[in-house]
Amino acid sequence: MELKMKNPIGNLNKVFDSRIRMGVMSILLMNEGVNFNDLKQLLEVTDGNLASHLINLEENAYIKVHKGFIGRKTNTTYSITKMGEKAFKEHIDGLENIIKGMK
Repeated sequence: MELKMKNPIGNLNKVFDSRIRMGVMSILLMNEGVNFNDLKQLLEVTDGNLASHLINLEENAYIKVHKGFIGRKTNTTYSITKMGEKAFKEHIDGLENIIKGMK
């Protein structure tokens, strides 16, 4: 028996296996900068859960962290890097190819 498809997951990025990291990247791709609380609220996750996923994305250089102040209160915002945008778009293309292959 000959298989009609090459490795369907070959173009997927393991960093984006998490639905939370997928959500973060999707939000940051569509918005220039998003603060921690807005990400937390949009994704409906806890502080600790979101923080660990943001660290993973930052360590992979897919997002950039911007720390600042609003008045006396700290404000941390996140944005997607060029490398992150490229990697995420390649991941989405890989998912689309899997879906197309199933039709």
